Amino acid sequence: MARTDSSKSLRRRRKVKILATLGPASSNKETITALLRAGADAFRVNMSHGDHETHSRTIGLIREVEKELNRPVAVLCDLQGPKLRVGKFKDGAAFIRHGAHFTLDRNPEPGDETRVELPHPELFGILQKGQRLLVDDGKLRLVVIRAEADSLLCTAEVGGPISDRKGVNVPDTLVPVPALTEKDRRDLAFAIKHEADWIGLSFVQRPEDVAEARRLMGGHGALMAKIEKPSAVETLDEIIELSDGIMVARGDLGVELNPEEVPPLQKRIIESVRLAGKPVVVATQMLESMIERPTPTRAEVSDVANAVYDGADAVMLSAETAAGAWPVEAVTIMDRIAAQVEADRTYRERIHIAETPPDATMADALAESCASIANTLPIEAIICFTLSGISARRVARERPSAPMLVLTPSLKSARRVALLWGAQAVSTKDIGSFEEMIAKGKRMALRHGFGTAGSRLVILAGVPFGVPGSTNLLHVVTLSGDELTRHEKK
Repeated sequence: MARTDSSKSLRRRRKVKILATLGPASSNKETITALLRAGADAFRVNMSHGDHETHSRTIGLIREVEKELNRPVAVLCDLQGPKLRVGKFKDGAAFIRHGAHFTLDRNPEPGDETRVELPHPELFGILQKGQRLLVDDGKLRLVVIRAEADSLLCTAEVGGPISDRKGVNVPDTLVPVPALTEKDRRDLAFAIKHEADWIGLSFVQRPEDVAEARRLMGGHGALMAKIEKPSAVETLDEIIELSDGIMVARGDLGVELNPEEVPPLQKRIIESVRLAGKPVVVATQMLESMIERPTPTRAEVSDVANAVYDGADAVMLSAETAAGAWPVEAVTIMDRIAAQVEADRTYRERIHIAETPPDATMADALAESCASIANTLPIEAIICFTLSGISARRVARERPSAPMLVLTPSLKSARRVALLWGAQAVSTKDIGSFEEMIAKGKRMALRHGFGTAGSRLVILAGVPFGVPGSTNLLHVVTLSGDELTRHEKK
């Protein structure tokens, strides 16, 4: 990537990352540039909406802006996953009275206030008396009172208006459908072809869903499993182990669980993923009111702040930047919230409530040492030389006080790091000797605004150079006035 003067100006003064969804309101070059300058670190392409031609154009624009601003940017293609929906109604809609009986059946005839088709045969035979069906994001709550082979007689515990093709959530049972539909498989092939850095896997219910997606990915891109089903929580550790990252997708999760259950679960998921040394993203409705308004509610500000205090790697904007009237303002405000939280004197204490003991490996021991040195001495930055990005993940897990500058010859690794807490990546040529490592580490720190004369740097690398998984070297250096002078003359 060619060097431009903009690289230094885009150094973040916060460590948590911002993932912004692109859509009709933001899928143009000017807005993508403005979002990056405002604080976005990565972009989400929602495969639930739009077509491949539109998504191809959007990804192309991201790569153009990435090159112009000389900043590696992660692209996350978010797969739709299976969607359960009711059928159609005679007049396009109906009203179900509170306490009334309502039947879901396999009859394709248009429905009315007493019944409608449920075009998912796999649900008949698994749903039992007492189990719930939540319609239209939980606005209607039906409880099964009699389950038969081709019909489900329910009572409307919470009634209301219902219209064609509204979504259905089934929280009380494992739904026997794969996480990847035929559409998802086509979208996954598209994402791989267009070199998406991350793949978001929706509707994860069990570890096997993640394993199947990994098999289809064939080593291309990193896999982010979305936790949005209660059944996924039951096997959370196994899902984390099989994934490269986790998204706390609070939309469906908040529908299928009681609202008060979501905040402690969010904290538990963040802690578990951090312990594994993988990035965790908190998503959905973070600044929802900014879809229409230029300022968020106080509750939304607190929601974002709590995710930052919990130590999340990234916070995500959905419709706020994809379809809202104030996309750049939403990123700007999220950036300000995160920066303010990280400036709080209690922030470092809070993010270290969760213990992340190192594994008994050389790489983990050195990563912990990096954080310990940065927390003890006035260290300006941790310079991490890595090929795969794994060393950077290990350092980020420790949540050190100093920011991390990741130097890698792999542009793919540099892009994936865009979702990693406290890390800014630069794609640069590999090194061949200890002396070259020290010189390049100092030079890149100065170039990207990670130090000045007298600044101390911690350098982490592996010998032999260029060999993945060989992290075994830690060195502390001090930037001299002569080096700063030489840099300024260039």
